[in-house]
Amino acid sequence: SQSITVDRQMKRYNVPRIAFINKCDRSGANPARVTEQLREKLKHNAVMMQIPIGLEDKHEGVVDLIRMKAFTFEGDNGEKIVESDIPAALQVEAEARREAMLDAVSMFSDELMEAMLEETVTEELIHDAVRKGVLSNELTPVYMGSAYKNKGVQLMLDAVMRYLPSPTDIDNTAIQIKKGGEEVEFTLSNSVDDDLVCNAFKLEEGPYGQLTYVRIYQGELKKGADIFNSRTGKKVKVGRLGRMHADEMEEIESGHAGEIIALFGIDCASGDTFTSGERISLSSMHVPEPVVSLAVVPEDNKAASNMSKALHRFTREDPTFRTSQDPETGDTIISGMGELHLEVYIERIKREFNAVVSTGAPQVKYRETITQPVEFDYTHKKQTGGSGQYAKVQGLMEPNDEGDFEFESKVVGGRIPTEYIGACQKGFELSMPEGQYIGAPVQGLKVTMLDGNSHAVDSSDMAFQTACRAAFREFYGKGKPVALEPLMLVSIEGPSEYQGDIIKTLMQRRGVIVGTTEDEGFVRVDANVPLAEMFGYATVLRSSTQGKAEFTMEFARYAPAPREVAEELVKEYVEKKSQGK
Repeated sequence: SQSITVDRQMKRYNVPRIAFINKCDRSGANPARVTEQLREKLKHNAVMMQIPIGLEDKHEGVVDLIRMKAFTFEGDNGEKIVESDIPAALQVEAEARREAMLDAVSMFSDELMEAMLEETVTEELIHDAVRKGVLSNELTPVYMGSAYKNKGVQLMLDAVMRYLPSPTDIDNTAIQIKKGGEEVEFTLSNSVDDDLVCNAFKLEEGPYGQLTYVRIYQGELKKGADIFNSRTGKKVKVGRLGRMHADEMEEIESGHAGEIIALFGIDCASGDTFTSGERISLSSMHVPEPVVSLAVVPEDNKAASNMSKALHRFTREDPTFRTSQDPETGDTIISGMGELHLEVYIERIKREFNAVVSTGAPQVKYRETITQPVEFDYTHKKQTGGSGQYAKVQGLMEPNDEGDFEFESKVVGGRIPTEYIGACQKGFELSMPEGQYIGAPVQGLKVTMLDGNSHAVDSSDMAFQTACRAAFREFYGKGKPVALEPLMLVSIEGPSEYQGDIIKTLMQRRGVIVGTTEDEGFVRVDANVPLAEMFGYATVLRSSTQGKAEFTMEFARYAPAPREVAEELVKEYVEKKSQGK
């Protein structure tokens, strides 16, 4: 499941990869089956570059199919690599696997294909072809061994150096923000001689204080230099620079394009872009909206102070973790991507910051929208001595399949002066955080302004904002609004004999099965399940499958909630309004 989740992320960001099949010394090890699963489940063009010399408790090493040599690993930690001829018992299999490997790899090199026909294949030709396939994301070389005993790890690291891209092999794009707000996309040069562009991708509180890990995309970052934070617009001075080696740090004077280094004492957030002065933003990673919320209450003032420090740090470290304050209860609300995500942070608050806190029930982030177009016609008129307020707005509210808020003006003839159109848009935008059906944020709404009227003296930005907000409140309910609940894409993997039990647990949670795949005694079930039904699911799944199944989930989309759920949400909203909350 973890491999599937990580592979999904790698595909999203076009990250080349090689595979290492670990634990070949464990019972049930079968590298050939795992390679086949890479092809079937992850849809990779997986090619074995090695075959094992023995498996389970007889695992000694691997046969390299490029060099056609056997490698065994001796010493307490496998530090002594012994090269020898292929054992006679594996010679036939090695030759067959090599032929299959060459057939797959030759698709990326005409020179290698010609050499195969002329029987003049060299190691360099194979290496070049494999690297082309890896860089194009069309080939996944498969290595194997046992990391615990350091068997095969050295050869895998050689492959990392030989096949995976260096910083100069990848095209990284950024957006330069010109004066006037114009955005121009360009490709970073990876050159040390160009202006500095680097990205803060990780924050960490360690024994050396707060570390900010940055990846330098172009230019040079020197100790003592002034750098510019594109998000905040502030300049900061670089103090110490370090290169991290596990838990040890090496102080350095400068870092260059392609390197990852650590800065000390820099005030920033995860994902910030630093430059030598230009306003540049690197293409940001995909950050989904949080789908689970939890109320966190500190036990006393000391716990409140420590909790505040913890939450401030966590929000800077993790862009998917959000905090807010409930305007009704005053409670601190934390939001994230799932139950486990929030549980980890609660545990960190208690362990790392010594803050005793209690938590409320998880809250699901519902949304609402309208399902049919509705015309609106509203006049805002207020007279209070002197100049008053006057604005008339007419238009159409309708569902927007894109899921975002969209505003369009088709007003002609100056019926609403151009300078007030922006105020109309702002009025509707200010209405979006709280709908009139269940009090949830509104999504998927398009507003088209068609007509209106203004007064030379009494009309103003505020008058048109007020008119649009009032029009939204009055006419929104006529568009047959519905409640939307978050659906999660849940993927469960377990032994085939538990397939019925797995599907049963999903159906009990209003799940809709979208696919099942079986392979050599294992089954994978994919389903769309409402997030509200997933709380506590890990425990239920473990007990139903004797702990042999596991699941992953990620946000899929918002979908209309069932009538009984919507009615309960409406009831809660009406009660809150009646109590004046």
